[in-house]
Amino acid sequence: MAGREEGGGSINAGTGIGGLDDRAVYPETVDVNIRQLDPIPAPRAFIDALPLDAKRADLVLRSRQAIRDILHGLDDRLLVIVGPCSIHDPGAALDYARRLAAVNARVRDRLLIVMRVYFEKPRTTVGWKGLINDPDLNGSFDIRKGMGLARRMLLDVLSLGLPAATEWLDPITPQYLSDAVSWGAIGARNTESQVHRELASGLSMPVGFKNSTDGNVQAAADSCYASAFRHHFLSINLDGQVIAAETRGNPDCHLILRGSSHGPNYGAADVRRALDALGRSKAGGSRVQGLLVDAAHGNCGKDELREAGVVEELAGRLAAGERGILGVMMESFIKGGHQDPGPLDQLVYGRSVTDACICWERTEELLDRLAGAVQTRRKARADRAVEEDEHER
Repeated sequence: MAGREEGGGSINAGTGIGGLDDRAVYPETVDVNIRQLDPIPAPRAFIDALPLDAKRADLVLRSRQAIRDILHGLDDRLLVIVGPCSIHDPGAALDYARRLAAVNARVRDRLLIVMRVYFEKPRTTVGWKGLINDPDLNGSFDIRKGMGLARRMLLDVLSLGLPAATEWLDPITPQYLSDAVSWGAIGARNTESQVHRELASGLSMPVGFKNSTDGNVQAAADSCYASAFRHHFLSINLDGQVIAAETRGNPDCHLILRGSSHGPNYGAADVRRALDALGRSKAGGSRVQGLLVDAAHGNCGKDELREAGVVEELAGRLAAGERGILGVMMESFIKGGHQDPGPLDQLVYGRSVTDACICWERTEELLDRLAGAVQTRRKARADRAVEEDEHER
């Protein structure tokens, strides 16, 4: 084979790795199953083209700290992660964001609303993998275009005063987008992944780990523990160079109950068992103050009507004083239900192309219900404090 040297050589010798000429190729052993390699600009190119200005950066920093305060029990508001299952139409997503911003303006004293802005979708088998992977929903897979659309979408959401949440799936994606994200999730399929634990340990925002698809909560609790430690791994920097990364560890990882293939796990007993699992994992810190409940996925059987019922039940329990639930997640869009992916001009506007979502009108009712639950809980706690003070006298 052209360019091969017998006997090997030092990894740093000559002009190439192992003493090989820079032009050396290995057609018999490399890229056997690769059809195309399309270079994508380094993260810095996208960030320079679509920069995070001072006002948006301030919102990201303030909202991250507010989420941390909720996790630590320093803020009695409820964290609500709400929005489309996935972003497929930036125009419709921005329409939704404007509606959500209007609700946020009247409930921000009781709810910390963070909009779901999900660009990557893990698949159980195959299917549309999200806006970044296939932004035109037609199999053209213009990832360069998708990354640009994703970054623009985040900036547009921030411009409305809404923090953004996303699921981190590919370990390279955060270099392009994480400066504009206030909260991240590691999904059920990746909760035991060493790669994603390493990733979470270096992310600058709070990160939630979902229980695995089979309902294993301990694995997610252990991920919270592992991600709080330093890790060393291969990554890339903003200039696209391969680096050996060393992280400090993320102290703000927490657990998300999302149900499983065996059924829901949002009940009061489920929450208590999950908190016990956190204790067994030695996660400590903010993670044992409570957890988030995802009303979608296995907790509703991917039925948007049942999902709304789960949120209503959670609101009632919060109003009654149940402890341990720090936040609620729900999937909602302009129109309820879902449809199969396809070119935008063939789709129903504002309807999900992945999991079924709660319609906007019902979403608004549920947000008001959650805000009312926080208000009721706050008043009950204040009344108890007065009674205890009078008793001490």
